[in-house]
Amino acid sequence: MNPRRSLADVVFERLEQSIKSGAYADDERLPTEHELSAEFEVSRPIVREALRRLRERGLVYSRQGAGSFVRTQGLKNPLGFGKLENVADLLNCYEFRMIIEPEAAALAAERHTANSLATIGSAMELMRSAANRHAQREEADFQFHLAVCIASDNSYFSISMAALKEHLAAGLRFQGITIQTDASGTPRGLAEHERIFDAIRNRNGQEARSLMLNHLRGGRERLFERRSPGLAIE
Repeated sequence: MNPRRSLADVVFERLEQSIKSGAYADDERLPTEHELSAEFEVSRPIVREALRRLRERGLVYSRQGAGSFVRTQGLKNPLGFGKLENVADLLNCYEFRMIIEPEAAALAAERHTANSLATIGSAMELMRSAANRHAQREEADFQFHLAVCIASDNSYFSISMAALKEHLAAGLRFQGITIQTDASGTPRGLAEHERIFDAIRNRNGQEARSLMLNHLRGGRERLFERRSPGLAIE
């Protein structure tokens, strides 16, 4: 964390990051000043300053006596990644992810807070639940990777990941890695995510980076083995 940033800067940037990454729905009420003060372990005047700056940016608005509400229209797709057309596009997506996500995981190991670690843990619970229910896990997988990027304390990672949501889902659907279609793929993927989570929790940045890279590399290799690069994505 940059020591030149004030506490109000930190609270503002964390809330801005959460809003832009899609953590809140449009018109959803933010936690109260008291709740935010407890979450960030700062005083209420600091929270008020952060909320004031969010209002100036047009990210939140206030209702008399009701609190602050999120204005996300036009923010949920901050980057313009085009629709995936074929496997070659998907392979390029993996190549991009293999550059940014290992570094995000390493930073998450170094910088995570109790709250951001808990968010990764919640995503892991979603993944376990999906596996136990033999359900598709696209949303849980996305929430895990997004939570890791948020824990990196660098909004460029989380905004990029938020913009890739549909690409991640398309990749999983195209590979067919669900418990119904690949009896080995989903348990293996779950175990890989568990190891990444453990490395982040243990603040082992080097291991988190390596595990994330291997996880993404494995997904790319499984895709390449099964599909022709020119095959269209439905």
